[in-house]
Amino acid sequence: MSEEKPNEPAGSVVTTDFVRHRNAVLIRSDLSPLFTDYYLHLADNNLRYTPEQDTIFKNALAAFTLHSASRPLNEHLAWTLNFQDPRLNLFLAGDNEDCTVVGRLFTENVRAAEHNTFYSDIMARRGADPRRSVVNFFGSDAFAAASDYYARSEQRPARYFHLAGDEYAMLVSHPDCDTAWFSSVDATAIAGLDRAETLSRIERRAYQWHCGCTQLKILGAIAPAFRADPHGVFGDGESIRVECPRCAALHTLTREAMEAYLAESKKGEA
Repeated sequence: MSEEKPNEPAGSVVTTDFVRHRNAVLIRSDLSPLFTDYYLHLADNNLRYTPEQDTIFKNALAAFTLHSASRPLNEHLAWTLNFQDPRLNLFLAGDNEDCTVVGRLFTENVRAAEHNTFYSDIMARRGADPRRSVVNFFGSDAFAAASDYYARSEQRPARYFHLAGDEYAMLVSHPDCDTAWFSSVDATAIAGLDRAETLSRIERRAYQWHCGCTQLKILGAIAPAFRADPHGVFGDGESIRVECPRCAALHTLTREAMEAYLAESKKGEA
């Protein structure tokens, strides 16, 4: 799964194949490069999760990346999963135009609810209005949650498999799928599927961990609140620490930088 081609972008290569005679699509990848970048991101930003939280996020990241690879190249996607036990929110975003994924956990001030809730948002292009699907799910297994989403929102079965090491696979049913085979195939069979079945390559992409948050973008996001109530943003201090809502990276904003940003914005409006 780590095969590379000249001039191919760095990242985790995800391949999509049609399983002939079974009428299913197999998406698979060795996600080691993606996971490495994710853990470097955690280290760089002093982010720490419990082993349980880490497992939930890592599995959700794997499921989301394979899901993204199954979608059209112009789409922008987001998943938000609200878990009640453990109590946390998980956010993932994907840009298929650039083949990037990013995400974070929210472990504080998570709303209590009767059910776990899965939100899926899809935009056909940058700036378009998203289409949202909402389903409830049970348990703390991110793969099971994603499978429930497919069954109830996409209205077609999908199964996820953790193979050896950091290799993962997703099997998606298509019309006239061999349902008996689809339901019974296991991870061992999936790992050797290219030897047991006839696969036709559809596509290969390379996904990377990337948010794109910058101090300038964070200043732009905070600017309206600062205009309305400067003291409410900075208090008596000269700087604040702000988390990126997409990746939890910490950005230090100074009052001086904010005032300079607003001054430049006024010049642009003039």
